[in-house]
Amino acid sequence: VQLVESGGGLVQPGGSLRLSCAASGFTFSTYDMRWYRQAPGKEREFVAQINSYEYNTKYGDSVKGRFTISRVNARNTVYLQMNNLKPEDTAVYYCNVPLLGYAYWGQGTQVTVSS
Repeated sequence: VQLVESGGGLVQPGGSLRLSCAASGFTFSTYDMRWYRQAPGKEREFVAQINSYEYNTKYGDSVKGRFTISRVNARNTVYLQMNNLKPEDTAVYYCNVPLLGYAYWGQGTQVTVSS
């Protein structure tokens, strides 16, 4: 199983970024996919989830209405569109898949929101 995040960077408050997570090594279309984030000195925080077939989504309270998770099964990729970014969104963002009782993680991509 391999998860590779990309799309992070430095953005001003109010700006937008789109993160991508390219997955391989498992049947992507049959598993729920999640995004988490971890800010310095804080615990890892749930950001968003999209399920495998119905594409139902869930969001952490701090990102509701600003972030959108989506997936393209034909590309084995999950996305996180982040709008109206705030300094408190600064963190390393990780892609996650719960697979056969084990949680797989990517290496993370840094998002910094600062003027």
